[in-house]
Amino acid sequence: MRVAIGADHGGYPLKGILLDFLSAGGHEPLDCGAYGPGPSDYPDFARAVAEAVLRGDAERGILICGSGVGASVAANKFPGIRSAVCHDSFSAHQGVEDDNMNVISLGARVVGPELAKELVGFFLDARFSGAERHRRRLGKVEKIEEEYRGVCNELE
Repeated sequence: MRVAIGADHGGYPLKGILLDFLSAGGHEPLDCGAYGPGPSDYPDFARAVAEAVLRGDAERGILICGSGVGASVAANKFPGIRSAVCHDSFSAHQGVEDDNMNVISLGARVVGPELAKELVGFFLDARFSGAERHRRRLGKVEKIEEEYRGVCNELE
């Protein structure tokens, strides 16, 4: 699977570990930065990962910042991106199975490398169930995105 991965300076060391993990697992990582440990801003990498997923350059995305929260908030501003902070294995697979999550956000200051690899494994192995109730709920989410896309345009 082609996977876009991005991290700010807080997640930079963990990103390197996950790049190796993805490659060893037969995945094709798309490195969206940061490319060094210097100070950087998580919205830049959330944008890069989200756009890669939306363009179809990657099937899924991984974001890493200190807590995972900021990167997830930024990624969710992109219509069609469904990102969640996951620090446990259940959320990492259930978010895909029920909510069709396409970006996982990790907190490098919250999870260690081994747990991060486990979470990414669960996330990448999971598939959307397609159950009617989940499709219905996602349709409502998409409707909200569409409604507010128009409102935001009116506010400009």
